[in-house]
Amino acid sequence: MAMAVEGGGTLSEIYQSAKKLLLRARDGVEKLERLESSTSTGGYDSPELSFAVKKDISQIQSLCVEMDRLWRSIADKSQRDLWKRKVEQVAEEAESLKESLDKYFLRNQRRINEARERAELLGRANGESSHILRIFDEEAQAMQSVRNSSRMLQESFATGTAILAKYAEQREHLKHKGKLWMFSTLWVCPIQY
Repeated sequence: MAMAVEGGGTLSEIYQSAKKLLLRARDGVEKLERLESSTSTGGYDSPELSFAVKKDISQIQSLCVEMDRLWRSIADKSQRDLWKRKVEQVAEEAESLKESLDKYFLRNQRRINEARERAELLGRANGESSHILRIFDEEAQAMQSVRNSSRMLQESFATGTAILAKYAEQREHLKHKGKLWMFSTLWVCPIQY
């Protein structure tokens, strides 16, 4: 169906544009979420990317309004129903992406607030508080040292076990070889009476 649009395209062309924007926006949201989960500090903000995704979603929603107007003017009921479902699907996907982006913005804002509060608390820490923090740091270092020592002992034990197993294997091999040697000498040189 080729319904013409004053803005420059048919319903199909607008739909294709909306689908391309959906793919780009979905990819952008996924990138933001990967960035958020991949950093050790608990998140990374990319204002440029989040702005671009927000802009794409707004464009999709504008295109949905235009497509909604166009599908209603289609005379054939089956085509009208088909385009109605397509437009609704695009609108739902756009809304889902908008919700994901809003959740990302909320998590990011919460992270920024927590960092600010942490900095304020540490800034207010007096000598006694910093002494307590130093004790916790020393305790954490001691626990890490214990974990490292335990790991090294386990590795040493595993190495020793492997060495002993190899020695036992070699001993069995030599015992077997010695029996063969004795047997072959007896066979080659029988004792004469």
